[in-house]
Amino acid sequence: MSRTPDQPRLTPQFCFNQTALRDFLRVSRGATDDTISQNLNALVTPGAKPFDPSITTARQPRPIGRRAIDAESCNQFKEKVLFPSWQSRSDVLSYCAGVATSPDPEDPDHVLRQVEDVRARERVVDERLDPYSARYFPRDTRTEALAGLLRNERMVETIIRSRTWGLVGERCDNEGVEADVALDAWRKRQEGAS
Repeated sequence: MSRTPDQPRLTPQFCFNQTALRDFLRVSRGATDDTISQNLNALVTPGAKPFDPSITTARQPRPIGRRAIDAESCNQFKEKVLFPSWQSRSDVLSYCAGVATSPDPEDPDHVLRQVEDVRARERVVDERLDPYSARYFPRDTRTEALAGLLRNERMVETIIRSRTWGLVGERCDNEGVEADVALDAWRKRQEGAS
């Protein structure tokens, strides 16, 4: 099984560094969710059951690659690998969402945007000569750009978790529980343990 990355130190600088933020999310997803089939296959102990020659006489209803995994291994995987990875990404996304909705007094482009706004207001526009001269698209602030990135990443996270939980459900018993409900139950167990 691949090792999930450690959660980065949460600071506004980390959030505004979109490359670092995306890299953490990508590596974390790659370690657990993107390789979920391999991680689940690693839970199956080959040779756990002795070879039975009678199984070769009849067609097997379930392909060998989709063998059910014993409940204890599944629960250990969910408790120790899957849910902590999801929680780590949730923590990063929630923290950065807070940063994106807070005022940003240290925005390095603040003065530049103000100058561009003043120039745009002072510009004389004759739309008969150039119908496109009135166009002005102000640049997004750092917090607006971060908020847009987080919206996209949350949608990606929802899709990835749904796919991962479906694959886990094929091999392990999810008891018909949705991924978010299972993660919330895990969180409560973690709070109770600490």
